[in-house]
Amino acid sequence: MMNKRSALARRIVEEINEIARAIGREVRIMDICGTHEDTINRGGIREILPRNIHLFAGPGCPVCITPVEDIAAMMKIAEQKDMIVTTFGDMYRIPTPRGSFSDFRARGYDVRVVYSIYDAYRLALKNDRLVVHFSPGFETTTAPTAGILSEVVERKIENFRIYSVHRLTPPAVEYLLKEGTRIDALITPGHVSAIIGVRGWRYLTENYGIPQVISGFDPLDVLLSILMLLKMIQEGRKDIENEYSRVVEEDGNIEAQEKIERFFTVRDAKWRALGIIPKSGLYLRDEYQWLDIRSEIDAPAMELPDLEAGCRCGEILRGLALPDECPLFGRVCTPSTPVGPCMVSSEGTCSVFYKYRKRGMGAMENGG
Repeated sequence: MMNKRSALARRIVEEINEIARAIGREVRIMDICGTHEDTINRGGIREILPRNIHLFAGPGCPVCITPVEDIAAMMKIAEQKDMIVTTFGDMYRIPTPRGSFSDFRARGYDVRVVYSIYDAYRLALKNDRLVVHFSPGFETTTAPTAGILSEVVERKIENFRIYSVHRLTPPAVEYLLKEGTRIDALITPGHVSAIIGVRGWRYLTENYGIPQVISGFDPLDVLLSILMLLKMIQEGRKDIENEYSRVVEEDGNIEAQEKIERFFTVRDAKWRALGIIPKSGLYLRDEYQWLDIRSEIDAPAMELPDLEAGCRCGEILRGLALPDECPLFGRVCTPSTPVGPCMVSSEGTCSVFYKYRKRGMGAMENGG
């Protein structure tokens, strides 16, 4: 017997089909959030959409886009001074031409996996040794990083440092648009938007005419967001709407924004497999440079290849290909033997695709 969720999902899909027929042409919708991509695959959403509605993943995985040069530099720094290096589980396994943090630990260096920067901070409080947190993440992760740095400054903790590889998401979308990636509409990430608000994305719609819907993470949220986008396209409206209004506000989290601004300044930054993206990197301000391990220990810059031969992760991050179009996917490249970064992280598009198989409306019945 069809439950209420399934019935609602079917009604939304019926309306999506109706509007898609009226639009007639191909519509390319990009999501830029690993959690959204998980929801889309878990719910079998691609398979139930009309043929002219195409969902593509963008650069929604902060671990996947962390430059190999920074990972190698962090290892070089740890070779020069006794320290505990902490990072997240996904980052621990990211492959580089110089090996992963996992390989580095196997060589005898002290690398530990933590669930949050708070865990790294607590480790420093309990330890006399220097603790350096290799700190990736978009705006959602940058906010707690800034919060911990505030604690470090106020309590004058001397044995805690970070290596920031934090990045901003709206500049990445703008970069793709300028590079020529065709994006007809955008499913905008709810977690990031909870920090930067609707306002943080509005300029993309105003400057580039891209309809956006800030979406929650339930399959019904995503389906409803797709419907809202298609309605805007059908009506010729170029606007940004907030499906996730139960969490996201117009101005976002002002306190979190202020903490981030206190510690970080914005500069051009490299994204793995994408290149240099203007005004997309977060670096510690001059007055807080002492919190950056690079201010103490210099690691010479290295030029390293971003990807192994044949890996199409760069195209996947640009929304130009899906994982099953990569010749390595599921053959040479699997979660147990990852070739590219998109297969390592749980938020990586290739990892998500590998995890799920084609699923239909039945996935909606139990919440995804």
